[in-house]
Amino acid sequence: MAERAAVLFDIDGTLVDSNYLHVQAWRTAFRKAGITVDDWRVHRAIGMDGDRLLDDLAGGASEADRTAAKDLHASEYADLAGELRRFDGTRPLLRELRDRGVLIVLATSAPPDELARLRKALDCDDLVDAVTNADDVEDAKPQPDIVQAALDKVDVDTSRAVLVGDAVWDGLAAQRAGVPFLGVRTGGAGPEELRGAGAAEVYDDVSVLHGALDASTIGRLLR
Repeated sequence: MAERAAVLFDIDGTLVDSNYLHVQAWRTAFRKAGITVDDWRVHRAIGMDGDRLLDDLAGGASEADRTAAKDLHASEYADLAGELRRFDGTRPLLRELRDRGVLIVLATSAPPDELARLRKALDCDDLVDAVTNADDVEDAKPQPDIVQAALDKVDVDTSRAVLVGDAVWDGLAAQRAGVPFLGVRTGGAGPEELRGAGAAEVYDDVSVLHGALDASTIGRLLR
C-alpha cells in the first residue's frame, strides 16, 4: 500500500481571511511606536517571520521601538480577532481530502495565542491531523523549517506532500524543503509572484482549488 499523502496548509491568508487585519494591526503598531512604514510595504511582508518583517520594515529603528511595535502588533491583532473569518470553501475542501485518506496539517509559525484565535475562526479541528506553531521551529518562513516540522508531525516524506499557501514566503519555504507548492491569491499576491516563488499552480482561492482537485498536483498525488 502506498504511503498516505499529506497536504500542508498555511492558515493566514490561505484558509482564514486575516492578512489585511495584520496590515491594519501593524499600521497602528508602527504609528504608536513612532515608526513610519507605508501600508503597501507592510502588506508585501505579511506571511514573513515577525522578526524578519521588523528587520525589513523597521531596520533603522531602535531595538526598544522595534520591541514596542512587535508587542503592539500582538495587542492590536488580538483586538481584531472578532473579524477573522474562514474563507468560503475551506471546510468542503478539507472534508474531501480527509474522506480521500489525505493527512491534513496546518503548517504555521503563528504563536500559540494567535493560533488559538485562527483555529477558532477556522473551526475545522475535526478534520485536521496535526498543527505546528512558533514553538516548533527557530526560523519561520521563508526558511523550510516549518514545512519539515509539519511533515515530521505526520511522518510523511516530501515526495508524498504538497503545501498550499498564499504568500511568496510559503513558496520559498516549500522549495527549500523539496515540497511542491500550490498558491492561492487570497493573501493579495499576484499569480506571477506566486509562480516566481515556485507555485506549480495558482488558484483564486481554496474553493477553486477544490473544484479542480482531481486535475491538480494534489489529485495526481492521490492516483
